[in-house]
Amino acid sequence: MLKDKKIVVVLPAYNAERTLEQTYREIPFDIVDEVVLVDDASADNTVEVARRIGIRHVLRHEHNKGYGGNQKTCYRKALDLGADIVIMLHPDYQYTPRLITAMSSIIAYGVYPVVIGSRILGRGALKGGMPVYKYFFNRILTFIQNLLAGQKLSEYHTGYRAFSAEVLRNINFDANSDNFVFDNQMLSQIFFAGYEIAEVTCPTKYFKEASSINLRNSITYGMGVLGVSLMHFLRRKNLVNFKIYDKGAGK
Repeated sequence: MLKDKKIVVVLPAYNAERTLEQTYREIPFDIVDEVVLVDDASADNTVEVARRIGIRHVLRHEHNKGYGGNQKTCYRKALDLGADIVIMLHPDYQYTPRLITAMSSIIAYGVYPVVIGSRILGRGALKGGMPVYKYFFNRILTFIQNLLAGQKLSEYHTGYRAFSAEVLRNINFDANSDNFVFDNQMLSQIFFAGYEIAEVTCPTKYFKEASSINLRNSITYGMGVLGVSLMHFLRRKNLVNFKIYDKGAGK
């Protein structure tokens, strides 16, 4: 615990057997109370590795539900465990678990209710091996998203995030996509609900075992992101209502 806040780390896993243990060993258990791993019907031994290294809460989808579908299970389980702070960490070791203490502290001390690890602040992205085309599209998409949302995030596409339980209970994350655009829908919901988001500089690593989406899927993802941004703009201007902005459905 930190400031009497229960901290739960959730690991949305898919074929993560090679990197899971390394990720898990770096989690700061002096403050983290529980770890939840949700395996999205992996074809490897992710579940077996998770149980061997001592993760208490291991859930497995019998059929692949997608990146967003995996996170929905993660957050529901964390809330069921009574979490006050939930950290979403990819088990592919692309993001360092050593930032968990800093991110949790920002929430525990009431500074911000949401924290994301930004690869763009500083020089972490390209230095860590982010493909140039991904960096370019990240910058273009982020510029458009900030414009339509009226915000100033350095990036919307990081997979390293920390939430207060209050935020998760007050946004309708269950209405979001089961695919990669889920992350952007969550940020849109958070902003629309009136919460502020802090960013911390986060180094990142790109290597063979790290999760990534190919160029074709990146383009599909980019189109989905633009669609979410347009939805946010229309809702912000009270022109159209969308189900994802209903409150309280994430309980």
